[in-house]
Formats: sequence, C-alpha cells, structure tokens
Amino acid sequence: MSALPQVYAAADDALGAHDAVALAALVRRGEVSAAELAEAALRRVERVDGELDAVAARLPHPALQDTGPLAGVPTYVKDNTDYRGLPTGHGSAAFTARPARRHAPFTRQFLSTGMTVLGKTRLPEFGFNASTEYAEEPPVRNPWDPTRSPGGSSGGSAALVASGAVPLAHANDGGGSIRIPAACCGLVGLKPTRGRMVPSEQGRRLPIDVVCDGVLTRTVRDTAAFLAAAEEYRAGPGMPAVGLVEGPAKQRLRIGLVLDSPTGAVTDDETRAAVTATAEQLEKLGHTVEPVRLELDPRFEADFLTYWGMLAFLCGAGGRLAFDRHFDARRMDGLSQGLRARYRRRLATTPAVLRRLRRAARECTARSLAGRDLVLSPVLAHTTPLLGRLSPNVPYDELVRRLTAYVAFTPLANVAGTPALSLPGGFTRTGLPVGVMLSAAHGDERTLLETGFELEAARPWLP
Repeated sequence: MSALPQVYAAADDALGAHDAVALAALVRRGEVSAAELAEAALRRVERVDGELDAVAARLPHPALQDTGPLAGVPTYVKDNTDYRGLPTGHGSAAFTARPARRHAPFTRQFLSTGMTVLGKTRLPEFGFNASTEYAEEPPVRNPWDPTRSPGGSSGGSAALVASGAVPLAHANDGGGSIRIPAACCGLVGLKPTRGRMVPSEQGRRLPIDVVCDGVLTRTVRDTAAFLAAAEEYRAGPGMPAVGLVEGPAKQRLRIGLVLDSPTGAVTDDETRAAVTATAEQLEKLGHTVEPVRLELDPRFEADFLTYWGMLAFLCGAGGRLAFDRHFDARRMDGLSQGLRARYRRRLATTPAVLRRLRRAARECTARSLAGRDLVLSPVLAHTTPLLGRLSPNVPYDELVRRLTAYVAFTPLANVAGTPALSLPGGFTRTGLPVGVMLSAAHGDERTLLETGFELEAARPWLP
C-alpha cells in the first residue's frame, strides 16, 4: 500500500516520517527535544486543521515531559476526557464547557507515558454517533477524502493521526469508537479488555461499562508501546499482563473467519474482499483460518440501542449536575434526542435488557472462540460513507437504520468486555482505506498485537 491521504501534513521537520517509538528514541538520545517535536506538530496541525476541523481546543502552554517510555511524543486528548485547564465539551451544544479543575484518572495514566499533550480533539455529541458530525457545526473530515466521514466517535483524533500531524492520539471506544475511525482512516486501533486501562469515574457507575480508553496510531508497535507504558502506571487487575510486545510470535494460530454480521447487516463487496484477502494472508503465514458463524440473540441489536438510549437519557437528565448548571437538554442533537425518547418508552425493560445483553455477549464470544485463538471479521459492514449520510440532522428512524446497517460488528466486544484490534486491510477502488478486525478472549491483547505485527510486516501499509 503506497497511497497518500489527500490532506497530508508530513514535512521535512523534527517529526519526519517517524512513528512515536522512533521519536521517543530520538528524544532519549538527545537528537531532538520535546520542544522541537511539539513545535513541529503544532505547525503540522495548523497546516491541515483548516480543512479537517479536528481540533476542539488548544493548550496555550503544553507541559513538556522528559521522562517516560514515550517522552516528548506530541499528542492530543479526546474532548470527552478532562485535562486540567482545558474545557471538556463532549461535542455538545447543550452547554458551554468550562476549564476542567483536574485531570481525569485516565489522563493521568496517559500522561505517565511521557507524551506532550497539545490540545483536545473533536467528537460527535457524547460519542453516540459513528461519524463526527454536528447539527450546526462543521464536521470533522477524513484526510483520505475530505468529502467522507473519518468515523466516530474518535474522529478528530483519527483525522490528525491519519494526516501525519501527530503519530498517535487518545481515543475511546463504547461501541466501536476506536475501531471505526481506525478503519475509516487507515489506522491501527486497539479496544483493550475492560479494566485494562484506568476506568472512568462515570463508567464505574454504569451497569455495563462499555467504554475503554486507548489510542489511534499508524503502526502496531506504537499501539503496543503505549499499552506497555500504560501498564507500567497501572496493571489491569484480574488479567494477565501484556508487557511490551515487539513482534510476531512463532506459534501458529487457529482463527475463525466471519464475513456476515449476526445482526443481518449486509457486508459490501469491497469490505468482504479486504477480509478475505487478510484471511488468505494469514493462511500463507501458516495460520489455520476456518469459517465460523456468530450466533447472537436476535434481540441484541435492539437491546444495545436501548442501552445507548439509556446513556443519552442519563446525559440529558443529569446534564446540569454532570456538565454545567446551564445545561439545556433541548439543545442536544437529533440522534441524542431520538435515543432519549427511545429509552423513555422502554425504561421498564431495563433489567431484562441488561440480562440479555450480558448473556448474549458472553455466550456468543465463548462460542466463536471455542477452540480458536482469534476471530477475523470486518470492522464495519460497508466502506466509509460520505459526510451527511450519518448526520444527526437525518431523521432519527432513518439515521438509526443507517447506523445499524454500518456498525454491525463492533458493539459485541464492548458488552463482552473483550479486546479487539482494527487493522488496515486494503483500499477501495477509489482509494479509501478498509479496516479488518481481530477479536480475542478476555485479557489476550498480546495475541492480537503479535498477529498485527505479522500482518503489518507481510503487507506494509504505511505510505
């Protein structure tokens, strides 16, 4: 793969063409300073953000760090996570965000790696949408084709990384929000096991904590290095340590192949071809790949939507307490309003929905991985849509039909709490990236990363 994004920030500067691991090594050797890297990244962001609209807030005086495994690497935090001194807007017009008084727990873990935060990236309202679009504000655009969506909800982070402005950026995933923009923008995106990263204060209070934090990167080794660095700050309780994964394993794997979603969403031809080509590559590398059918309670999709609606309902009902005393739920966008209304009609079903979601995710994951190490599937049922198709201004019922026909593979891992990795899987005929997904058992990020390293080496995807 040698194509370049249409909006590309790379330049002959301190960042060069290096990934985060290489930049951190340069800083350790004294060949470049954290200040030089930050300055180069800010110039790159200034060059591309007028077209991408990816930045939510800029930090006037970034705190440069000289310790940590990724010391000096410039990055951004997603604007649903508190960074002291910057507002946290959650992509919403329902309130005016004020500067956070303290770092969120995950922000402290993120900073422990030594990276330099330059600001915050945009997301759709409260992260509910699979495209980073707004009712009234300009959307975030995909660097590969600015008429297309960068995915969501971590679309701002994906746009900056894919354009070469920074080597990695913070993302989080509650229904696919790391893996979806990774697929749309040709990046690597790992959704970790539930509990691997420091959980959010809000997530601890939810009946099912579906959200995990992580990063979007251009190389597997950057994702692996971040995970190892974060683990030094806090090991995931009750699961095996991952450690620093630096390459493929010698062990050959048994991998299940899924081409069609159990929700009934139709996988388009170009996505199907990318997953099939990846399966063939894995077989050439000596792995055993065999078709497996995902058997999922037919109510899972509706139940997940109800749970998503519960989150929107809680944002609206508790907005004045959680975000700002002037929070106006009437200004939430059409998707959020529709989700809230859906939940109000189904509020009494909440206990049954929670039981079914937990059981369906547990049983489906166990069956798909029975006797297997990984499962290979699409990330999304079809390729990256044009901006506007998933706009919150689309009537709610039609928007939900479009979303469920698109986001058909990712939510299972969020409910089950298992790890999944989105990798670049090729390009469409028009040059858009297509992602493929590897899913693993609880706590087995190591096997995902080792396999990611092997695929990356077999078919390099960097420009």
